[in-house]
Amino acid sequence: MLDQLVRERYPRLLSRATLLCGTRHDAEDLVQDALVATFGGRARFESVAEAEHYVRRAIATKYVDRARRLGRERDVHRRLAGERATVVEIDLPGLTRELVDALSVLAPRVRACVVLRYLDDMTIRETAQSLGISEGAVKRYTSDGVSLLNAALGTTSADAESIVVQPNAQPNVQPKEARRGA
Repeated sequence: MLDQLVRERYPRLLSRATLLCGTRHDAEDLVQDALVATFGGRARFESVAEAEHYVRRAIATKYVDRARRLGRERDVHRRLAGERATVVEIDLPGLTRELVDALSVLAPRVRACVVLRYLDDMTIRETAQSLGISEGAVKRYTSDGVSLLNAALGTTSADAESIVVQPNAQPNVQPKEARRGA
């Protein structure tokens, strides 16, 4: 099952991992860690699709864990050494540099929710299961992430189920008093 999964689905797994962690090298490590975690035990799968689902879940979980650990390590290093963290350069087809930069500043769990929901096209339930959090938390993290992305990119997103962003034209802001009277 592992051989078949790697042969048929590895490029897809690698591309999604790259969206999460930023570089191909880190993504390869992340996919390998997820494969070991998934197939290292006694797990048995009925199909390649089922195995892929478990590996995707492991990728997301391992990404969040690694990001937390590395974030703490970077903070300590900056405090002790007074150095700035280096910016990761990635080039992913179909994504603008601005979007990649905006994604990179999101908190790990927020970023994972946005990537899984909108770039990996998972449902709220699938995202919640992949990250081991509630569906409500996924909705909140995704909403926060989209809001932060819109603010960073100067875009708006009218449909909560879509991350299609469009340039701001005129803000439609009403004073609180006007909204209360409506």
